[in-house]
Amino acid sequence: MTFSLAIVGRPNVGKSTLFNRLVGKRLALVDDQPGVTRDLREGAARLGDLRFTVIDTAGLEEATDESLQGRMRKLTERAVDMADICLFMIDARTGVTPTDEVFADILRKRSRHVILAANKAEGSAADAGVIEAYGLGLGEPIRLSAEHGEGLNDLYSVLMPLSDGFAERAAADAPDVDVAVDEDDPDAPRVPTASKPLQIAVVGRPNAGKSTLINKILGEDRLLTGPEAGITRDAISLQIEWDGLHTRIFDTAGMRKKARVQEKLEKLSVGDGLRAVKFAEVVIVLLDAAIPFEQQDLRIADLAEREGRAVVIAINKWDLEPEKQQKLRDLREAFERLLPQLRGAPMVTVSAVTGKGLDRLRAAVEQAHDVWNRRITTAQLNRWLTGMLEQHPPPAPGGKRIKLRYMTQAKTRPPGFVVMCSHPDKLPESYTRYLVNGLRVDFDMPGTPIRLHMRSQNDKNPYKARKKSGPSSLRKHLGKGSK
Repeated sequence: MTFSLAIVGRPNVGKSTLFNRLVGKRLALVDDQPGVTRDLREGAARLGDLRFTVIDTAGLEEATDESLQGRMRKLTERAVDMADICLFMIDARTGVTPTDEVFADILRKRSRHVILAANKAEGSAADAGVIEAYGLGLGEPIRLSAEHGEGLNDLYSVLMPLSDGFAERAAADAPDVDVAVDEDDPDAPRVPTASKPLQIAVVGRPNAGKSTLINKILGEDRLLTGPEAGITRDAISLQIEWDGLHTRIFDTAGMRKKARVQEKLEKLSVGDGLRAVKFAEVVIVLLDAAIPFEQQDLRIADLAEREGRAVVIAINKWDLEPEKQQKLRDLREAFERLLPQLRGAPMVTVSAVTGKGLDRLRAAVEQAHDVWNRRITTAQLNRWLTGMLEQHPPPAPGGKRIKLRYMTQAKTRPPGFVVMCSHPDKLPESYTRYLVNGLRVDFDMPGTPIRLHMRSQNDKNPYKARKKSGPSSLRKHLGKGSK
C-alpha cells in the first residue's frame, strides 16, 4: 500500500458505492436512504496497477455538537486528517449545495491533497452540476459514475503522479536493514501472525457495548459509540495487535429478534453480521450484565456454535453490578442450564468503559482458539474409545449389538471425529452425546463445538446384498407344481 485515500462528501452522494467499486467487493452497505454509513471502513483498493488503502466515511453533516450526526462528523474529520489524499464527492445531478461549499472550505484547510469528483455524472442531466463544481475552487472535477464504473480512468490519471511521490518518500524513510523471513512450517499448529491474524467477531444484542469494547481494546475512539441503540450498521473489521496477539476483530450490528427486523437496511446490517460470524474463528458473545441470557442472546450463541466457531461469553457493564459474587453464581448456573451445547466455554466479566477484565478476555480468546485447533492422535483416541465402551457399552436395538470398531480425528477448526461402526443409523443420539461429553472432559476441550460422525464400515461380504434362497424362491424357479 503506497498511500491512503479517504472518500468524503455529503450523505447519499455515492461514497460507499465507489468504495465497493475500488475494493472489488460489496463490503459497504448501500441503500437509497441517506446516512447509511456511520463508521470508518478501510479496504485494500485496486485501480489499474495502483494499490492503496481506501477509507469509506460517514456523510458530512453540519452538526458539531455531541449528537449522533456530530460524532459521525468528528470521525470523518479524523479520517481526513490521517489520509494522504481526500476524494471530495458531490452529486452532479443535484449540483453544488451550500453544504458542499462549507465542506470544500474545510478540506482546503485540513487536507494536503484534495481531488474533486462529481458523481452520478452519466448523461447530459449532470452537465450543469459538473460546471458548478468548478466554483468550489478545488480544481477540475472528475466526472464519475460509481454505479456504472465510468470515469475511473480519469481518477487513475490524477492519482498516479501523487502515488509516485508517496512511493519515493516511503522508500527514503525506510530503514536499510535485512530482515530474515522464516518459511511457514505446514505441520506446525496454527499461530496467528500479522499476515494471517486471528479472526474475532464481537456479536450481541443492540446497545450491549460492542463498539465501546473494541475501542477500549484499540486504545482509541475508532468506532462510533453512544447511548442510542443500533448505531453500528456495517460489520467493520480492524487489524490490531492485542497484547502481542495478532487479530482482526469485527464489530457487528446489534441483532434483534427476526420478527422486529422490518426495515431493509436493518436486514442488510444483520446479514452483514452473520457473514462475519461465518468467517470468524472466535466469536465473542457480548451480554449486558443487567439483562443477560435473554432469548436473543441464546439464539446468537447457538448460531455461533452451529457454525462451528469457538465461543467466548463476555458479560459487559460489570462495573455497574452491585452484588458481584451472587450475580456471578447466578450467571454460571444460567449458562450451564440454558446453553448446555457450550458447556465449559469461557465466561468472562468485563467493563468496556473502564477496561477492567480485558486481560482475562484476551486470555480466554487465545485459550478458546487453541482448543478449537486441537488435534488428537489416532492411537490416543482408540485407547480412549476402548475405555468408554467398557464403561458404558452401546445398546443392542432389536438384539443386534452395535460395534464401534475404530476412531480417528478427521479435521480441526472445529475438532471433527469419525467412528467406524456397525448400524450407525441405529445408534441413539444419547450415546453420541455420551462420547462427545467424554471427549470434552478427557481431552480438555471445554466449550468448543465437537463434530462426531458415525460411519458404516464397508462390509466385504459379496453375498450380503443378495436375497436368501428359501423354499418360496426355489418353487419360483422349479415351477408351481414343485414341492
